[in-house]
Amino acid sequence: MWLSWRLPGPVRQPGMDTVAKALEEVLTSALPQGCITVGVYEAAKSLNVDPDNVVLCILATDDEDVKDVALQIHFTLIQAFCCENDINILRVNNTRRLAEILGGGGGGGKQSGGEPLDVHCVLVTSPHSTSWKDPALSKLNRFCRESRCMDQWVPIINLPER
Repeated sequence: MWLSWRLPGPVRQPGMDTVAKALEEVLTSALPQGCITVGVYEAAKSLNVDPDNVVLCILATDDEDVKDVALQIHFTLIQAFCCENDINILRVNNTRRLAEILGGGGGGGKQSGGEPLDVHCVLVTSPHSTSWKDPALSKLNRFCRESRCMDQWVPIINLPER
């Protein structure tokens, strides 16, 4: 009798569309509050200075980024740091859509100087003035917790095109 083995792949949880929507809501509400850090190096600096203030880490790639060894090393180090400091992590597979969300859509994800945003790493921080009680953030935190229970430590989110 032959036994067939399957390699574990990403676990598709129910309600992925609502999780992607919740992520978009969190980003759009955190942006005007100044609670977003964009860029791998900027995120690393922020994590070093005040890791307790970070409520979510988003690591984003497209298909061509998979071959970027330096970026993958940065991701590994950031993931390890986030796990050590109990910071929820999400992977997003659509950097263009993430840049649109963070750049306000009309800007096409550009910085003020015309340079494209480095959205490979995005941190969401909590405003210092109040503790942030956002239902969308609570939904993302629950999703991350449930994913860890299924041994998926860095769940992958599909950001749909608009």
